[in-house]
Amino acid sequence: MQSERVPAFQVLAKPIGPNCNLECSYCFYLEKDQFYPDHNNFKMAPELLESFIKQKIEGHQVGTVNFTWQGGEPTLLGVDYYREVVRLQAKYANGKKIENGLQTNGITLDDEWCIFFKEHNFLIGISIDGPEELHNKYRLNKNGYGSFTDVIVGIELLKKHHVAFNTLTVISSENQSSPDTIYDFLKSIGSNYWQFIPIVERIKVADGMLAAPDEVGETRIAEWSVEPEIYGKFLQSIFQRWVREDVGQVFIQHFESALANQLGVSPGVCVWNSTCGLSLAIEHNGDTYSCDHYVFPQFHLGNIQDTTLEEMVHSPNQIKFGNDKQEGLPKICRECSVLDLCHGECPKHRFKVGDDGELGLNYLCRGYKEFFTSIRPELGVIQELFEMNKPAEHVMEWMKEKDQGFPSLEVNHNDPCPCGSGKQFKSCCAI
Repeated sequence: MQSERVPAFQVLAKPIGPNCNLECSYCFYLEKDQFYPDHNNFKMAPELLESFIKQKIEGHQVGTVNFTWQGGEPTLLGVDYYREVVRLQAKYANGKKIENGLQTNGITLDDEWCIFFKEHNFLIGISIDGPEELHNKYRLNKNGYGSFTDVIVGIELLKKHHVAFNTLTVISSENQSSPDTIYDFLKSIGSNYWQFIPIVERIKVADGMLAAPDEVGETRIAEWSVEPEIYGKFLQSIFQRWVREDVGQVFIQHFESALANQLGVSPGVCVWNSTCGLSLAIEHNGDTYSCDHYVFPQFHLGNIQDTTLEEMVHSPNQIKFGNDKQEGLPKICRECSVLDLCHGECPKHRFKVGDDGELGLNYLCRGYKEFFTSIRPELGVIQELFEMNKPAEHVMEWMKEKDQGFPSLEVNHNDPCPCGSGKQFKSCCAI
């Protein structure tokens, strides 16, 4: 539970607000321009940018300060804007190490951008939803055409200049049933760091706008949203391939976080932590909100021109926001066998009524319950490997044994299965 002052926090910076060169069908941020009807220029002004960077660095009591730049499409501001960012960071670093990450759709990248990224060690996140036929379903340009070809050009430029990058893949109703296709594709483009984002959005029946997380009026699930059980099977399929083929070579955020929770250490991602509230979002005009997915008036914390970031992250409202993740768990979650791995995931998705009639169940619960239950044995093996000071990659050898029915072990059919499933051997890996 967050109550004392924290030494570090995250701020997702949107210096260009919702302005973007794509018009993705499922994007939840494009309509945020409605909050600024008088703004024609979505660009964080020089004095605001300097104040943000200064406050972010001064608010950290640790040696490394990480900045994350997003949009909209942050590269629309141009390379020179981020040259100024780097200059200001150096001005206020005061001995601290500064790291930068930038999330982009990749279609504006050129040699100049990539040379800059490499020179200043930017970590680039590329949004890509799979091969062309999957990616182009929802990730469209302003003319309604798919953006896949342009994204691939951007990725090749990053590789040409040896810029570190990872991939962010939105899982929607279109690609949720294609785990092997996506797995093979991400490997084929040279991505070794994967992040999967399940898209879950509700649309208000009254006006057709996206619903806020605390919306109580009549809503419907957006047609591009994932289906819980199918998404759970998607994750299972990805995991079962990874644990046999690519442990130590491909790093997948879901699995890294699950393993961290298994080991009892910080998962590194707010959705898999027991509490949240340490990942704010700042708009181009300095308005700051509780979270990127909570950019609605009722979650507005203030503006950095009037209140510092450090004051906002430690404000009573934000502390309550963070603690509510744990304190608001319904009984069905608090008694769940995989709570230690899931922690109820993101509160944004907790709008379902459970079988016991209690509100607050995560929309994706059934999928997550099946997924986390299924990976317990493998996580346990990796934990044992760590305890023996052996690398996690050795789990792939264990998987070969498991797939062959553990021929090297003398196991009776009625004994517990060595895989750790809790079933008898004859009903599990002996089959």
